[in-house]
Amino acid sequence: MLEALEKGVKGGVWFSLIDKVYRPETLYAAWQRVRHAGGAAGSDQESLEQFEKRLDANLAKLCEELRTGSYRPRPIRRTYIEKPGSKEKRPLGIPTVRDRVVQTALKMVIEPIFEKEFVCTSFGFRPGRGCKDALRRVEGLMRAGYSWVVDADLKSYFDSIPHDRLVEEVSKYISDSGVLGLIEGFLKQQILEDLSLWTPEKGAPQGAVVSPLLSNIYLHEVDKVMKVAGYEMVRYADDFVILCKSQQEAASALERVTELTQQGGLSLHGDKTSLVDTGEAGQGFDFLGYHFENGTRWPRKKSLRKFKETIRRKTRRSNGRSLAVIIDDINGTTKGWFEYFKHSNKRTFKMLDGWIRRRLRSILRGYAKKKGISRGKDHIRWPNKYFRDHGYFSLYDAYCALLQSS
Repeated sequence: MLEALEKGVKGGVWFSLIDKVYRPETLYAAWQRVRHAGGAAGSDQESLEQFEKRLDANLAKLCEELRTGSYRPRPIRRTYIEKPGSKEKRPLGIPTVRDRVVQTALKMVIEPIFEKEFVCTSFGFRPGRGCKDALRRVEGLMRAGYSWVVDADLKSYFDSIPHDRLVEEVSKYISDSGVLGLIEGFLKQQILEDLSLWTPEKGAPQGAVVSPLLSNIYLHEVDKVMKVAGYEMVRYADDFVILCKSQQEAASALERVTELTQQGGLSLHGDKTSLVDTGEAGQGFDFLGYHFENGTRWPRKKSLRKFKETIRRKTRRSNGRSLAVIIDDINGTTKGWFEYFKHSNKRTFKMLDGWIRRRLRSILRGYAKKKGISRGKDHIRWPNKYFRDHGYFSLYDAYCALLQSS
């Protein structure tokens, strides 16, 4: 396959791939990835530990079912998880362990084929690429004078992908009936929700191992057409922006991407799609957790709200824990948060440091049998150095150290 990837295959279409999927070495490597990723049991109630107890037999059975074409995916168990900063809940599908192994093996075989085709404007769920690469690209374009931005939002993308058209897109590069049958089977996998079973008519099942790759394949044509047309689009999964040098170019780009998505059976969210002149005061856009405005960026409101809610839970006044334990718990959040948002405007870090220390001072007031939140001379009684000496990870200090190292 590696040699063929370098030289290309006849007609650009791949045949005879299913044998690479059910090869014992592939299935075992897929199992190792599934085991490392962890996760709960699916609809058959079989856990990772239970699957591993009969690992050889389970992998041999999968190999035989895939070889003979008798393999059928089992229903996905649907559950709902809290959306931080929102009263809504996000649906999450949990495939069975056996299905996760097969999907991982399938992904291992076909992903290199599409990685060879994908264009550089796509950053989400791709090997060696991520959010930070997309953000660097956006910032680089803005510095280069691309001040007009198409801020777009695909409406319910993962739930809207037409199955037949997605399989058509895959078929442009793969003509192995076994592989195509597997993909169709995963797309039409039944959903077990409470005690009811139903079959989705469209969409890629969220939570499935292969869904992110399939979602990128479906938008590949949009990426390609926009790039050939000369538009600077930066896409991360279903979240994308198009950076332009003029209002006319931005309007043209929006018209073209609207046309392309409609052709694919998708739609842009009207209320969340707009043209933004970042050169105008007060105008900006959100992308991958950041808000871009006036030549700088900082965490968007939703990102700040999620962060603050997490800190609030860890700094309740009546928590029965020592200050050292609370600070250690807070640091676990702030260090990870800073690693992602460290390129924000410096005012962000001073403001958050002050807010966190006020909450800590309120806890100290409680220890001292004083009522109410931090006020008065609390900042003198417990100055910033007091918290630093107790191990508090200062966001602003970390930002200054980053500037010095840079």
